Amino acid sequence: MEDFFAWLFTDRTGVVCLVIGGMLICLLLSFILERRTRTRFYNHEKSEDDWDLFGDE
Repeated sequence: MEDFFAWLFTDRTGVVCLVIGGMLICLLLSFILERRTRTRFYNHEKSEDDWDLFGDE
């Protein structure tokens, strides 16, 4: 176990694997949370107070 942590934090490939693994975990969590939000608020009608990131304004 000690060799694994030494490889993970001291070797260049270990650090790259750590960074990529963290990015994949964040991507998976954001995908799951987005799906849960869409199922919970599926009937939300747009109002004047709502804003759109990719809007024309």
